[in-house]
Amino acid sequence: MAEKHAPVVRKGNIRHSVCRWCYSGFTLDQLCVFARQIGIAAIDLIGPGEWDVLKKHGLDSSMCNGAEINLVDGWNDPKFHSRLIQNYSEMIPLVSKAGYKNLIFFSGNRRGMDDETGLRNCVDGLKKIVGLAEKNGVTLQLEVFNSKVDHKDYMADNTPWAIELCKQTGSENVKILYDIYHMQISEGDIIRTIRDHHQWFGHYHTAGVPGRNEIDETQELNYPAIMRAIAETGYKGYVAQEFIPLSGDPLGSLAASIDICDI
Repeated sequence: MAEKHAPVVRKGNIRHSVCRWCYSGFTLDQLCVFARQIGIAAIDLIGPGEWDVLKKHGLDSSMCNGAEINLVDGWNDPKFHSRLIQNYSEMIPLVSKAGYKNLIFFSGNRRGMDDETGLRNCVDGLKKIVGLAEKNGVTLQLEVFNSKVDHKDYMADNTPWAIELCKQTGSENVKILYDIYHMQISEGDIIRTIRDHHQWFGHYHTAGVPGRNEIDETQELNYPAIMRAIAETGYKGYVAQEFIPLSGDPLGSLAASIDICDI
Protein backbone atom coordinates (compact mmCIF):
# COMPACT_ATOMS: atom_id res chain seq x y z
CA MET A 1 0.00 0.00 0.00
CA ALA A 2 2.01 2.96 -1.24
CA GLU A 3 1.34 6.60 -0.41
CA LYS A 4 0.00 8.29 -3.55
CA HIS A 5 -0.67 11.77 -2.20
CA ALA A 6 0.82 14.14 0.33
CA PRO A 7 -0.34 13.29 3.86
CA VAL A 8 -3.35 15.19 5.15
CA VAL A 9 -2.43 17.99 7.54
CA ARG A 10 -4.87 18.09 10.45
CA LYS A 11 -6.02 21.14 12.42
CA GLY A 12 -4.16 20.16 15.58
CA ASN A 13 -7.00 20.57 18.08
CA ILE A 14 -7.38 16.79 18.43
CA ARG A 15 -4.48 14.33 18.32
CA HIS A 16 -5.76 11.35 16.36
CA SER A 17 -5.12 7.66 17.00
CA VAL A 18 -6.74 4.36 16.04
CA CYS A 19 -7.07 1.02 17.81
CA ARG A 20 -5.15 -1.75 16.08
CA TRP A 21 -7.64 -4.56 16.76
CA CYS A 22 -10.42 -2.93 14.71
CA TYR A 23 -8.34 -3.38 11.52
CA SER A 24 -7.11 -6.94 11.90
CA GLY A 25 -7.75 -7.51 8.20
CA PHE A 26 -4.70 -5.37 7.46
CA THR A 27 -1.10 -5.83 8.46
CA LEU A 28 0.21 -3.35 10.98
CA ASP A 29 2.50 -1.98 8.27
CA GLN A 30 -0.50 -1.33 6.02
CA LEU A 31 -2.42 0.36 8.82
CA CYS A 32 0.58 2.53 9.70
CA VAL A 33 1.06 3.69 6.11
CA PHE A 34 -2.61 4.62 5.82
CA ALA A 35 -2.60 6.27 9.24
CA ARG A 36 0.28 8.51 8.23
CA GLN A 37 -1.51 9.35 4.99
CA ILE A 38 -4.69 10.60 6.72
CA GLY A 39 -3.08 12.46 9.59
CA ILE A 40 -3.22 9.86 12.37
CA ALA A 41 -0.21 10.20 14.66
CA ALA A 42 -0.46 7.04 16.78
CA ILE A 43 -1.80 3.51 17.09
CA ASP A 44 -3.60 2.27 20.22
CA LEU A 45 -3.35 -1.09 21.98
CA ILE A 46 0.03 -2.24 20.74
CA GLY A 47 2.42 -4.33 22.83
CA PRO A 48 6.22 -4.36 22.82
CA GLY A 49 6.44 -7.04 20.14
CA GLU A 50 5.24 -4.53 17.52
CA TRP A 51 6.63 -1.23 18.76
CA ASP A 52 9.42 -1.49 16.21
CA VAL A 53 6.84 -1.32 13.42
CA LEU A 54 5.41 1.90 14.82
CA LYS A 55 8.87 3.41 15.15
CA LYS A 56 9.67 2.49 11.57
CA HIS A 57 6.69 4.54 10.44
CA GLY A 58 7.25 7.41 12.88
CA LEU A 59 4.05 6.72 14.82
CA ASP A 60 3.47 6.88 18.57
CA SER A 61 2.10 4.04 20.71
CA SER A 62 -0.72 6.03 22.30
CA MET A 63 -1.96 3.25 24.60
CA CYS A 64 0.33 0.32 25.32
CA ASN A 65 -0.97 -3.08 26.38
CA GLY A 66 0.40 -6.51 27.19
CA ALA A 67 0.67 -6.39 31.00
CA GLU A 68 -2.99 -7.25 31.67
CA ILE A 69 -4.12 -10.87 32.09
CA ASN A 70 -7.34 -10.34 30.15
CA LEU A 71 -10.47 -8.18 30.43
CA VAL A 72 -12.18 -10.16 33.19
CA ASP A 73 -9.34 -11.14 35.56
CA GLY A 74 -8.29 -7.80 36.96
CA TRP A 75 -7.15 -5.79 39.95
CA ASN A 76 -10.43 -6.13 41.87
CA ASP A 77 -9.56 -9.71 42.88
CA PRO A 78 -6.48 -10.20 45.11
CA LYS A 79 -5.89 -13.67 43.73
CA PHE A 80 -4.64 -12.00 40.54
CA HIS A 81 -2.45 -9.41 42.25
CA SER A 82 0.76 -11.40 42.32
CA ARG A 83 0.67 -12.05 38.59
CA LEU A 84 -0.48 -8.52 37.74
CA ILE A 85 2.19 -6.91 39.92
CA GLN A 86 4.85 -8.99 38.20
CA ASN A 87 3.47 -8.22 34.73
CA TYR A 88 3.19 -4.49 35.30
CA SER A 89 6.52 -4.27 37.11
CA GLU A 90 8.16 -5.74 34.01
CA MET A 91 6.14 -3.76 31.48
CA ILE A 92 6.28 -0.27 32.98
CA PRO A 93 10.06 0.17 32.45
CA LEU A 94 9.72 -1.19 28.90
CA VAL A 95 7.04 1.38 28.08
CA SER A 96 9.20 4.15 29.49
CA LYS A 97 12.36 2.99 27.72
CA ALA A 98 10.49 2.95 24.40
CA GLY A 99 9.46 6.56 24.97
CA TYR A 100 5.77 5.87 25.56
CA LYS A 101 3.50 7.20 28.29
CA ASN A 102 0.31 5.13 28.69
CA LEU A 103 -0.37 1.55 29.83
CA ILE A 104 -3.86 0.11 30.07
CA PHE A 105 -5.36 -1.83 32.99
CA PHE A 106 -8.73 -3.35 33.86
CA SER A 107 -10.85 -3.70 36.98
CA GLY A 108 -11.98 -7.23 36.15
CA ASN A 109 -15.44 -8.74 36.58
CA ARG A 110 -17.46 -8.60 39.81
CA ARG A 111 -18.20 -12.30 40.21
CA GLY A 112 -20.55 -11.43 43.07
CA MET A 113 -18.18 -8.92 44.67
CA ASP A 114 -19.62 -5.60 45.85
CA ASP A 115 -18.24 -2.37 44.44
CA GLU A 116 -16.69 -1.18 47.71
CA THR A 117 -14.68 -4.36 48.16
CA GLY A 118 -13.60 -4.33 44.54
CA LEU A 119 -12.52 -0.71 44.82
CA ARG A 120 -10.47 -1.41 47.93
CA ASN A 121 -8.82 -4.41 46.28
CA CYS A 122 -7.93 -2.43 43.17
CA VAL A 123 -6.41 0.38 45.21
CA ASP A 124 -4.43 -2.02 47.40
CA GLY A 125 -2.96 -3.73 44.35
CA LEU A 126 -2.25 -0.63 42.32
CA LYS A 127 -0.44 1.05 45.20
CA LYS A 128 2.21 -1.66 44.88
CA ILE A 129 3.14 -0.53 41.37
CA VAL A 130 2.16 3.13 41.20
CA GLY A 131 5.53 4.27 42.56
CA LEU A 132 7.25 2.48 39.70
CA ALA A 133 4.87 4.12 37.23
CA GLU A 134 5.63 7.55 38.69
CA LYS A 135 9.38 6.93 38.58
CA ASN A 136 9.16 5.91 34.91
CA GLY A 137 6.73 8.62 33.81
CA VAL A 138 4.08 6.07 32.81
CA THR A 139 0.36 6.65 33.37
CA LEU A 140 -1.77 3.62 34.22
CA GLN A 141 -5.13 3.97 32.49
CA LEU A 142 -8.27 2.18 33.66
CA GLU A 143 -10.65 1.52 30.79
CA VAL A 144 -14.33 1.83 31.63
CA PHE A 145 -16.71 -0.57 29.85
CA ASN A 146 -20.47 -0.89 29.79
CA SER A 147 -21.81 -4.00 31.52
CA LYS A 148 -25.24 -3.64 29.92
CA VAL A 149 -24.42 -4.83 26.39
CA ASP A 150 -20.78 -5.73 25.79
CA HIS A 151 -19.01 -6.66 29.02
CA LYS A 152 -21.45 -8.33 31.37
CA ASP A 153 -20.37 -8.18 35.03
CA TYR A 154 -17.42 -5.81 34.46
CA MET A 155 -16.91 -3.74 37.61
CA ALA A 156 -15.60 -0.42 36.26
CA ASP A 157 -18.80 0.23 34.33
CA ASN A 158 -19.41 3.82 35.44
CA THR A 159 -17.49 7.06 35.78
CA PRO A 160 -18.02 7.73 39.53
CA TRP A 161 -16.52 4.36 40.54
CA ALA A 162 -13.52 4.92 38.28
CA ILE A 163 -12.96 8.44 39.60
CA GLU A 164 -13.06 7.14 43.17
CA LEU A 165 -10.38 4.60 42.27
CA CYS A 166 -8.16 7.40 40.97
CA LYS A 167 -8.77 9.48 44.09
CA GLN A 168 -8.02 6.65 46.49
CA THR A 169 -4.91 5.59 44.62
CA GLY A 170 -3.70 9.13 45.14
CA SER A 171 -1.43 9.41 42.11
CA GLU A 172 -1.43 11.63 39.03
CA ASN A 173 -0.18 8.53 37.20
CA VAL A 174 -3.51 6.72 37.51
CA LYS A 175 -6.16 7.97 35.08
CA ILE A 176 -9.31 6.84 33.31
CA LEU A 177 -9.45 5.72 29.71
CA TYR A 178 -12.84 7.27 29.05
CA ASP A 179 -14.54 5.20 26.37
CA ILE A 180 -17.29 7.39 24.94
CA TYR A 181 -19.14 4.47 23.36
CA HIS A 182 -19.26 2.47 26.58
CA MET A 183 -20.22 5.38 28.80
CA GLN A 184 -23.00 6.49 26.46
CA ILE A 185 -24.55 3.06 27.00
CA SER A 186 -23.87 3.02 30.75
CA GLU A 187 -24.83 6.54 31.74
CA GLY A 188 -25.06 9.02 28.85
CA ASP A 189 -24.48 12.74 29.57
CA ILE A 190 -21.15 12.56 27.78
CA ILE A 191 -20.33 16.24 27.26
CA ARG A 192 -21.29 17.29 30.79
CA THR A 193 -19.19 14.42 32.18
CA ILE A 194 -16.17 15.47 30.13
CA ARG A 195 -16.52 19.11 31.21
CA ASP A 196 -16.99 18.27 34.89
CA HIS A 197 -14.47 15.44 35.29
CA HIS A 198 -11.88 15.79 32.54
CA GLN A 199 -9.04 16.05 35.04
CA TRP A 200 -9.43 12.32 35.70
CA PHE A 201 -9.47 11.33 32.02
CA GLY A 202 -6.13 10.46 30.44
CA HIS A 203 -7.31 9.04 27.12
CA TYR A 204 -10.45 8.71 24.97
CA HIS A 205 -11.95 6.01 22.74
CA THR A 206 -14.77 6.42 20.22
CA ALA A 207 -17.42 4.31 18.49
CA GLY A 208 -20.97 4.74 17.28
CA VAL A 209 -23.96 3.97 19.50
CA PRO A 210 -25.72 1.62 19.10
CA GLY A 211 -23.63 -1.08 17.46
CA ARG A 212 -20.02 0.07 17.97
CA ASN A 213 -19.71 0.89 14.29
CA GLU A 214 -18.99 4.02 12.25
CA ILE A 215 -19.35 7.37 14.07
CA ASP A 216 -21.31 9.00 11.24
CA GLU A 217 -24.96 10.09 11.01
CA THR A 218 -26.18 6.48 11.33
CA GLN A 219 -25.70 6.63 15.12
CA GLU A 220 -26.79 8.85 18.01
CA LEU A 221 -23.65 10.58 19.27
CA ASN A 222 -22.66 14.04 18.06
CA TYR A 223 -18.94 13.49 17.77
CA PRO A 224 -17.96 16.96 16.52
CA ALA A 225 -19.62 18.47 19.61
CA ILE A 226 -17.93 15.91 21.85
CA MET A 227 -14.54 16.66 20.29
CA ARG A 228 -15.07 20.38 20.84
CA ALA A 229 -15.87 19.69 24.49
CA ILE A 230 -12.67 17.65 24.83
CA ALA A 231 -10.56 20.34 23.15
CA GLU A 232 -12.08 23.06 25.35
CA THR A 233 -10.80 21.27 28.47
CA GLY A 234 -7.23 21.79 27.26
CA TYR A 235 -6.68 18.06 26.76
CA LYS A 236 -3.41 17.33 24.93
CA GLY A 237 -3.56 13.52 24.70
CA TYR A 238 -4.94 11.28 21.99
CA VAL A 239 -8.46 10.37 20.89
CA ALA A 240 -8.46 6.86 19.43
CA GLN A 241 -11.05 5.50 17.02
CA GLU A 242 -12.29 2.12 18.27
CA PHE A 243 -15.26 1.33 16.08
CA ILE A 244 -15.78 -1.83 14.03
CA PRO A 245 -16.24 -0.77 10.40
CA LEU A 246 -19.38 -2.10 8.72
CA SER A 247 -18.74 -0.61 5.31
CA GLY A 248 -17.02 -2.47 2.52
CA ASP A 249 -14.22 0.10 2.76
CA PRO A 250 -12.94 -0.02 6.35
CA LEU A 251 -10.02 2.33 5.72
CA GLY A 252 -12.39 4.77 4.05
CA SER A 253 -14.55 4.62 7.18
CA LEU A 254 -11.48 5.34 9.28
CA ALA A 255 -10.58 8.36 7.16
CA ALA A 256 -14.15 9.64 7.44
CA SER A 257 -14.07 9.28 11.22
CA ILE A 258 -10.92 11.37 11.44
CA ASP A 259 -12.58 14.04 9.30
CA ILE A 260 -15.57 14.03 11.69
CA CYS A 261 -13.36 14.41 14.77
CA ASP A 262 -10.93 16.94 13.32
CA ILE A 263 -12.66 20.00 14.71
